[in-house]
Amino acid sequence: MTFRKLALLNFILFLLLFFLNVRPWYFLMLTIAQLVYIPLTLHLILKEEKKVWIKTYFPLISIPAFLSVFVLQISGQTAWDGILVTVYFLFTIMVALYGMNRFVQRGFISLEEFMIDIGLLYLAIGGAWSFAFEMNINTGFSPIITWLTSIHFHYSAFLLPIFVGWLGRIIKPTLYIWGGWSVILSPFIVAAGISFSPILEVISVLIYIFAIYGLIFLAFKAPIKSRIQKLFIRFSFSTLGITIVFSLLYAFSNFSNQFIITIDFMLRFHGIVNAILFALIGIIGWSLHTPPILKAPLTFPVSMIRGRSIIGEGVLAGKLGSKKYKGLVDQLKSYEPDIDVKKLSPSIVDFYENTKDYRLFTQVKWLPWFMPFAGGYRLISKITKQINLPLTSREVEMTGDILSIDDKIDGRNETRAWIRKIGEEVSFVALYSSHKEDGYTYMNIALPLPWSSMIGILKLEQVGKDLCLTSKVPNTGIFLAVKNNILRLPLSEEFYVHEEEEGVLKATHKMWIFSVPFLTIDYNICKKDKCHGEITNFG
Repeated sequence: MTFRKLALLNFILFLLLFFLNVRPWYFLMLTIAQLVYIPLTLHLILKEEKKVWIKTYFPLISIPAFLSVFVLQISGQTAWDGILVTVYFLFTIMVALYGMNRFVQRGFISLEEFMIDIGLLYLAIGGAWSFAFEMNINTGFSPIITWLTSIHFHYSAFLLPIFVGWLGRIIKPTLYIWGGWSVILSPFIVAAGISFSPILEVISVLIYIFAIYGLIFLAFKAPIKSRIQKLFIRFSFSTLGITIVFSLLYAFSNFSNQFIITIDFMLRFHGIVNAILFALIGIIGWSLHTPPILKAPLTFPVSMIRGRSIIGEGVLAGKLGSKKYKGLVDQLKSYEPDIDVKKLSPSIVDFYENTKDYRLFTQVKWLPWFMPFAGGYRLISKITKQINLPLTSREVEMTGDILSIDDKIDGRNETRAWIRKIGEEVSFVALYSSHKEDGYTYMNIALPLPWSSMIGILKLEQVGKDLCLTSKVPNTGIFLAVKNNILRLPLSEEFYVHEEEEGVLKATHKMWIFSVPFLTIDYNICKKDKCHGEITNFG
């Protein structure tokens, strides 16, 4: 049994509802999504699933949920309604867990796949609102608004992100990124507007309009080979351009108390158009050819060392090797042809090959918008003794050592730990190694975290005589390793090193989250026989 076969059987059940339905006609708009559109969409997603047990058992264990939806529609109010809607709600949670499973295997590696994950996750919210409606739970809204919220999360929050995800596999310019994030965030902005402010509701719909019309534009620009599929997909997205205008008029009606558009009109026009012209036509279009996933799974070597509740130097207990290392790399020329060691500043080469001969003075600068988060994180990092940075921006000295790590325990080659302290507190425990991919050598850095490890894959790039280590180019990034899963994080970093004079360097370490800068660390680095200064206590 597959979801496609289930969808066919469910469609027959849906046709029976025209004769057996005891509820108002508009309930069928949600029912067709539950019985037909959801299994068809899951079928298209699961075609790429490599785990046989998911493809085999997922459709089978969903059968009770679809039967529950059917019985709810033909039975009216009964004592069994709570059980039936709970069965369906549990199914939507199961779909959400599958979406989370997809996400954990990949993380933020590509927005288009994240869009599909989000659609799967949002379905559980739709299931929760269905549960609230059937159980007569007081949500603060009228029953019809509660039901409309459920239908919103089945269409705009489930189907739309998935359609947008498939579109992103075909075309993904900058406009797609803005439109995609707008689709992800809009359901919550709309909900906040409905709950708290008619003005915010209007603004949220305007954001939605920007996203929808941007996606319509991309649908017409997308290089879709099949003329029939092109027609169906463009038509599906285009219908949203019409219905979203009526959503704006409805939001304006709530704001002005002049009801230009009523709920009854929204049900008859907006609901039917979305249920048939957007959803049905869209699913048919994407069924003709579902674009394949663009990126293969990441295959770089990952450190097998994980921390516990406290990291610090104790994480290295029993893991030290017998080799002796003086620097973060043995020879920087091993990163050629990315860089030309002969043209780099000699002090930069010497620092990476003889790191123990240098002193580091650092200034940590959290951006103001991030300070509340940094303060909360600081409370944790003082305990875990990892990535433990001060809140103050005054200059302090980092001291430490470089120790050999047993490669058999770590799982990578020539691994060494660079322990850095500020005063007596451990600031960083970073495990350095390297790997090759596509003919290039990448720096492979692991920072053990509680029961996990943060992995930084950096490419070395030469800028004149200076050196830049970056995670903002292909085959790089920042990841979280949990057991055998590698999750890409929405973080990026650059480390720029410049020689001021022989034996004296300046370096700037910048970090971004979702492409928004949040941290800058400035380093003054000097050879021990070139600089003098007292160690500043950690603030």
